[in-house]
Amino acid sequence: METFFQSHAYLIEHTNAPVRRALMDTIDWSYRLIGIRGPRGVGRTSFLLSYAKENFDPRLRQCLYVNMNSFYFQGRKLVDFAADFIKAGGQVLLIDQAFKLPSWREQLIECYERFPYLRIVFSTTSVRGGENNHTELNSIARQYWLHGFSFREFVNLQTGENFRAYTLKELLEDHKTILKTILPKVRPWEYFQQYLHHGYYPFFLESRNFTENLLRSMNTMIEVDILFIKQIELKYLERIKKLLYLLAVSESSSPNVSKLAEEIGTSRATVMNYLKYLEEARLINLIYKQDESFPKKPASVVLHNPNLIYSIYSPDISEQQIMETFFVNALWRHHTVCRGKRDSLYKINGNTDICVCDRSKRVKSDPNTILARYNTEVGRGDNEIPLWLFGFLH
Repeated sequence: METFFQSHAYLIEHTNAPVRRALMDTIDWSYRLIGIRGPRGVGRTSFLLSYAKENFDPRLRQCLYVNMNSFYFQGRKLVDFAADFIKAGGQVLLIDQAFKLPSWREQLIECYERFPYLRIVFSTTSVRGGENNHTELNSIARQYWLHGFSFREFVNLQTGENFRAYTLKELLEDHKTILKTILPKVRPWEYFQQYLHHGYYPFFLESRNFTENLLRSMNTMIEVDILFIKQIELKYLERIKKLLYLLAVSESSSPNVSKLAEEIGTSRATVMNYLKYLEEARLINLIYKQDESFPKKPASVVLHNPNLIYSIYSPDISEQQIMETFFVNALWRHHTVCRGKRDSLYKINGNTDICVCDRSKRVKSDPNTILARYNTEVGRGDNEIPLWLFGFLH
């Protein structure tokens, strides 16, 4: 136990989160069992350590961070470790990468039932490995999602400002007023290309090469989060990686599932399953026609965020594809994003049509259609909104 306390103190001392994540104030920290879900690279570990640093003096030993990568937990049950922690005066146990623990759901439930005065916060991947059927864990754990940086968070970090997030309703109805609160202080378009290239994942703040870090995380998402959790044999790893590459470099976002199946040497049904796994890992976003969903074929597939596009370099990727990827990423977590009746058109929440287009492109559209314009800081009419402003939705 002493070794874990020493490691915790060292990590807390060396934790430096330049941006305080909004999720920190959303969570009800009084709850006894809290789950933090999220894909690789978005800062789950830093989030747990930042919470500990903000709220607990490591010298009092009330809070302890432990990572399930430790071989220690291969030989000792979590419930026994928790009992020792409580005897030492512990109150809050932070369990990172809980899914690495054998029978981790059952062990968390056992801790919850045996120790009514212990609070547990655990982190796990975005890939699901049976939670939907694990009703007991779902009923006792309050789970939250941690995502990558929004463009708003990136701008705040780069400029020292503290712009707030807006609702989609505010954006659509009052975007001109919102622009008047932002543009006198900063020129967001000057930071937009940086964000598209490297602003989504917090490790751009590290001194190491960003692209190498991202590629490493992407490989781990597939090799560990998908293969390990979905219990897929290692011999199929190459197929999943090739599928992701083919999706990334395709000139069209509309997938030809039969052709993809032929190219990676598997069946259409398997490709559909792989697409769902890649979506859970937050490597791609699947966009369906209205009133359709998995297991139907998606109307289009885009990478989860633009940073991924730049990491899988392809000279055929157009500016339009990059901007649509940003748009989908900005809206998908809180809104239903469906494919519209034509290219570049999206139906949001079943009732709002938004077309993503360049500032110079002439668009024939219904007057009720919103135009999300890129390569501009402002819109030119009541129904035109600069695309970057959608990055202020969270």
